[in-house]
Amino acid sequence: MGKITFMGAGSTVFARNVLGDAMLTPALRDFEIALYDIDGERLEDSYSMVTSINRNSNENRAKISKYLGVENRRDALRGADFVINAIQVGGYEPCTVTDFEIPKKYGLRQTIADTLGIGGIFRALRTIPVLQDFANDMEAVCPDAWFLNYTNPMAMLSGFMQRYTGIKTVGLCHSVQNCSRPLLNKLKVEYHEPICEMIAGINHMGWLLELRDADGTDLYPEVRKRAIEALESRPEDCYDLVRYEYIRRLGYYCTESSEHNAEYNNLFIKSRYPELIERYRVPLDEYPRRCVNQIEGWKTDRDLYVSNEKITHSRTHEYASYIMEAMVTDIPYKIGGNVINHGFIENLPSDACVEVPCLVNRAGVRGCYVGKLPTQLAAMNMTNINVQLLTIEAAVTHKKDTIYQAAMLDPHTSSELSIDDIVSMCDDLIEAHAGWLPEYH
Repeated sequence: MGKITFMGAGSTVFARNVLGDAMLTPALRDFEIALYDIDGERLEDSYSMVTSINRNSNENRAKISKYLGVENRRDALRGADFVINAIQVGGYEPCTVTDFEIPKKYGLRQTIADTLGIGGIFRALRTIPVLQDFANDMEAVCPDAWFLNYTNPMAMLSGFMQRYTGIKTVGLCHSVQNCSRPLLNKLKVEYHEPICEMIAGINHMGWLLELRDADGTDLYPEVRKRAIEALESRPEDCYDLVRYEYIRRLGYYCTESSEHNAEYNNLFIKSRYPELIERYRVPLDEYPRRCVNQIEGWKTDRDLYVSNEKITHSRTHEYASYIMEAMVTDIPYKIGGNVINHGFIENLPSDACVEVPCLVNRAGVRGCYVGKLPTQLAAMNMTNINVQLLTIEAAVTHKKDTIYQAAMLDPHTSSELSIDDIVSMCDDLIEAHAGWLPEYH
């Protein structure tokens, strides 16, 4: 019997998917499941739900335990084979609100702010110290465990763990799995399963390099044609115009949504050109709206997950259970994973965290060789990688100048603000995040 520890178990819906999947996987059904969180109420909610799923869908075969607070963290991790990370340091309030409201005072608007931009930078800076604590505990009580990271900013957090700790880490994101078929379906392109795709780049900006259906037909020409038609006709129900513009101007589609990608470059959110917001239907302040709706919706959804003693589960397509299954059984499984670039993408830096096809088996997660990205795609990735590497360096060195440099090189931030305003905004954010950040000098 093995052990799975879920960090941030108060993410109840996600815990249901990942842990429910594990309990429906023959090789994992008898594993101990340890739930860890610093929020006692949400921890109890998840414990009740997971216990019910274990009873209703797993014949009570898993041993479920719960651990509250930092003082019990090592016990939660002790002897774990797999550690699932789904924490959000600082939550919606106060930290996410701060990440949006202070930049607004400088005229800098964001959509999601969890991956890049000034919001992504500060989310990483307050999360990396917590991950360092996790790593220290894991090295003491479960040094051979795999750390499956689902928390954003994915490339910064996974890259930190992979470069600066001894913990085996892979970053996992839904956007790879949810890229090709939704694109084909939205554009009404006919295809035959199974489709064949090649995706590589960085998290939230992985490029759909090849797309063929079961009989070998190249689907990209029709995708390009219909994407450009959508850009020109702008159907009322189309909210993917940023990525369609990528197809028109760069030749390729990317993994993460248009509301995300609108803030990953200097092209779509411009105070000098407010008409771009309407043209591309860019939803400014989208993430705070989602948070408010999610908080309000949980009041109703809680009964579906927590109070429902008859709750069951069907296995989802989340990577986690399939990765753990492959490592336990040695039956290979292919994923799109975030790993350090050990030559997988030739024209991106070797210390970057890249998103590439990976093979999983008992030996762990192994990235696959991709070669060179088209120059324009590598260039787009590099504008993000610059920020990622500098943010990781700032978190490791605790130097304010490196925070400033990361913000200065962020494509959206630097296209809107002067150097002096960028430095001043960073100082304001550092002050506002007092208690969530270590001392910077």
